[in-house]
Amino acid sequence: MRRAAVVLALGGLFALIYLEHVPICPMASVLGVPCPGCGLTRATVALMRGDLREALHLHPLVWLISPIFGWAVASAAYGFVRGPRANASLKPWLDSRWMTALAFGVLALTLGVWGARFCGYFGGPAPVETLSHWARTHLH
Repeated sequence: MRRAAVVLALGGLFALIYLEHVPICPMASVLGVPCPGCGLTRATVALMRGDLREALHLHPLVWLISPIFGWAVASAAYGFVRGPRANASLKPWLDSRWMTALAFGVLALTLGVWGARFCGYFGGPAPVETLSHWARTHLH
């Protein structure tokens, strides 16, 4: 039961951070430069609202990366709540060469889109807010 409470508390904390629009990306909030995944959280929320056009504008790979990330977070949370297992091992398909190649492909695609956005494609770089700007506008 404690493990479930930890997962719920972390979920609540992330929801609060999102609702308060606190910039959490280290690269964007400190340097003011969008990271390869900048815009994905906003794009995922737009996708969940059914606004595909806005979602694709915020990050063109939202349709690919968000489900993968959602599965990974849900799987990790479930595994944490369930607790350690005696014979727990990595799933064979997850440790396969084709999964490694697929992960590398998604990474290369993400970095390619990131670079293309700096060149003005896909709507240009995602808009970011630095932590200092957020603090000036939200804490005063």
